[in-house]
Amino acid sequence: MKTAGASIDNPGASPQGVAMNKVPTIQTVLVAGSGVMGMGILRSFAGAGFKAAVLSRNPDKLPPLPDGATACADLPPEPPDLIIESVPEDIDLKTSLFRRMGEAYGTRALVASNTSGLPLEDLAAAHGHPSAFLGIHYFQPAEAFPLVEVIRVNRTADSAIERAVEALARTGKESIVLNKPVIGFLINRLQHAVLHEAYHLIEEGIVTADDVDKFAKQLFGPRMCITGLIEQKDMSGLDTHALAQAAIVPHLWHGAEPHAIVQDKFTRGDLGLKTGRGFYDWSGKDPAKVRRAAAEKLERLLEFLRQS
Repeated sequence: MKTAGASIDNPGASPQGVAMNKVPTIQTVLVAGSGVMGMGILRSFAGAGFKAAVLSRNPDKLPPLPDGATACADLPPEPPDLIIESVPEDIDLKTSLFRRMGEAYGTRALVASNTSGLPLEDLAAAHGHPSAFLGIHYFQPAEAFPLVEVIRVNRTADSAIERAVEALARTGKESIVLNKPVIGFLINRLQHAVLHEAYHLIEEGIVTADDVDKFAKQLFGPRMCITGLIEQKDMSGLDTHALAQAAIVPHLWHGAEPHAIVQDKFTRGDLGLKTGRGFYDWSGKDPAKVRRAAAEKLERLLEFLRQS
C-alpha cells in the first residue's frame, strides 16, 4: 500500500467500490473551516479514529476540540491524505484557498469541497489538479446524518472517489455518488423542488406554512423514512402514479424565479430563528436550545431507523 501523501492514481475501478484495485487508505484528515459544519465534520473523523485537524484563522479561540484532534492556523507542511473545505460560501474565499492547496500539495492530497451551491468545476479549476478534487457534501448536523453526497468533477480520478467513499464509510457515512456536479446536487435539488411548490401554495393563500410543515412532519417524512420516494411508487402501483402524474404535473408551479415570499423576508432581515422572525415567530426562544432539541429528536429517530 502506498504511504500517506502519495499522488492520486487512476486504476479505472468502479466508483461504487466493486472489484476495486488497492488504493492508499486515508488516515489523516484536515478540515478547513471551524464553523458549525466544519466542527461537525471534524468530530465525525476524530470520533472514528482518524488523525484529524481543523484549519482556522483563530485556532486559539476555538471551543474544546474532540479527543485527539488538533488545530492549525495555516496549511501543514506535510500534505494530509484528505482535506475537506468548509469555509463560508464565498467564491473568492474558496478559490483563493484551493489555489493555495494546489500550489502546496499538487495531487499529494485529496481535496474536497463541502459547498452546497457553488460550481465545483470552478473550484477544481482554481485548485489546478482536478484528478485529486471532488465534492463531499454533508448535511447539518454533520456528525449525525448517515448520508453524504460525493460528487465527481470532470476529471476526478476513480481512485479519488474510492478513497473518499471508503474513508467516509469508516466514519459511519453512506455515500451517494453523483457522476456530474449539477448545481444543488441530489438532495438540495429535491428539497428545493418541493419547497418551490410549497412557497407558491403559501403565497397564493391556499395553505399556511404550518399546514406545509404538518404534511412534512406527520405524513411525508414518516412515509419516506420507511419506503423512500421511488420505492413507495412501486409499492402503490405505477399505473396509479402515472395517471396521477399526468393529471397533476401540468398544474404545478414551474416558475424559474425564486419566490418573493422568501426573498422579501431575506431583504427585510427576517431570517428565521437567528433573528427571531421568519415564517414563524421565534422571539424569546434560545436558538441554541431549539437547535439542540431538534438534533436530539433527530438522533433518536435515526437510532430507531438503524434498529428497524
